Amino acid sequence: MYLNSYNLPCVTISMNFTSVMFSGFKEVREEEKSQMVGKVFSNVASNYDLMNDFMSGGLHRLWKDRLVSKLSPFPGMKHLDVAGGTGDVAFRILESVNSIKRRALQDPLNDDLQEETRIYVCDINPNMLDVGKNRALEKGLGEDKSLVWVQGDAEALSFEDNSMDGYTIAFGIRNVTHIEKVLSEAYRVLKRGGRFLCLELSHVDIPVFKELYDFYSFSVIPRLGEIVAGDRESYQYLVESIRRFPPQEKFASMIADAGFQKVEYENLVGGVVAIHSGLKI
Repeated sequence: MYLNSYNLPCVTISMNFTSVMFSGFKEVREEEKSQMVGKVFSNVASNYDLMNDFMSGGLHRLWKDRLVSKLSPFPGMKHLDVAGGTGDVAFRILESVNSIKRRALQDPLNDDLQEETRIYVCDINPNMLDVGKNRALEKGLGEDKSLVWVQGDAEALSFEDNSMDGYTIAFGIRNVTHIEKVLSEAYRVLKRGGRFLCLELSHVDIPVFKELYDFYSFSVIPRLGEIVAGDRESYQYLVESIRRFPPQEKFASMIADAGFQKVEYENLVGGVVAIHSGLKI
């Protein structure tokens, strides 16, 4: 049984990027998808965080905070953040670890654990990783050994079996070619007791809200992409990708099929986004 709860009930209707209405989606052959997605994210990399703010009214920041709070980071952890090239999630995880350290400044064990903390930021797109590295420099984290930047494919990770305490992927899994391979790789690299967390744009079922969301997504977001980032086509793709992504219950069953237990999901803003989680036991 998959658990479904609702969070942030008082948030106003400011919606994030994706969803598509009606028909006429651009058909993409499987063998072409990775190349097209690579082109899309190379195009949007420099404006990615700015556009996220525009499209979600800044709510993506709260959603990522919620994701990290469910992870419960700890000093000394080995964590893998996939499709996280801009560093948005990784920086939050590191700040959470550092805040724990600050609360225990006199504990020499925590100093040792802090040195052992590794947050691997894995992204297939070098342009997105460059954005993240530059942001790390701006934040004074350019020399922080806890952050490790890795170019890699979510469907074929280079990390060893049973090597990670946690795995996150935010707004990335819907763009892969084979979701099942990504879930299998996540399960493989996690240690026993490790947690999988996925933050993704999802499906709204509330009728009136769904109509508003569809209109905003299909009519407004591509126009925003054209005005703010000078790239309507890439944001049209991002809009369409959500309709192809499995609904919450189906995706939860896919996570369970990959071997994870205690699978659950939490809808945010009525299902505009959902956080799915599972444990490797």
